[in-house]
Amino acid sequence: MAEGDVLEQPGGDPTTGINAVGDDDLLRAVSQGDRGAFAVLMERHARSMLTLATRVTRNVDEADEIVQDAFLKVWKMAPHWQPDREAKFTTWLYRVVLNASLDVRRRARYTPLEDADDPIDANPGGLDLAVAHQRDRLVAQALDDIPDRQRAALSLHYYAEMSAPQAAKVMELTVPAVESLLVRGKRALRSALAKRGITGIGDVT
Repeated sequence: MAEGDVLEQPGGDPTTGINAVGDDDLLRAVSQGDRGAFAVLMERHARSMLTLATRVTRNVDEADEIVQDAFLKVWKMAPHWQPDREAKFTTWLYRVVLNASLDVRRRARYTPLEDADDPIDANPGGLDLAVAHQRDRLVAQALDDIPDRQRAALSLHYYAEMSAPQAAKVMELTVPAVESLLVRGKRALRSALAKRGITGIGDVT
């Protein structure tokens, strides 16, 4: 696939057919230096990766750097990508972003969350927004109190909205192992939240 083939289709419309091109085909194009294919991959996946990284790190600048580094890895690994032998691309990318985000959060565990950036909120609304942000801070503090693997499973479940089978692929664990982590993680999170005056959030209750 020559440079520009992904974006430039007959007829001159540079966006025609983009959604029909799979990630593996885009990676093959990237491996040949196709920056257009790389741009499509970023457009397709960067937002969801940034959301996960921001939610976990609680720092927009750190999250942005994590996502940029992740896509730099994509560019470098593209020539070596073997779709028949590797995990699904999005699974691999979530794994890279999650691990980097947890490392950042681990280093910043003792940084006051009042100094952290507010997370991306899809439904802003005055006082409700302020309350939601305060709750998010308390949840982030509570997540810091639980074991790393439980935190990873809960982050994928709540922030990336993954099912146990999806999270299992990212974490390279069995589905029962992830389900166990979620059960124990929710129990630990309930306890940590209760210490902060929150009696329950969603299915954590």
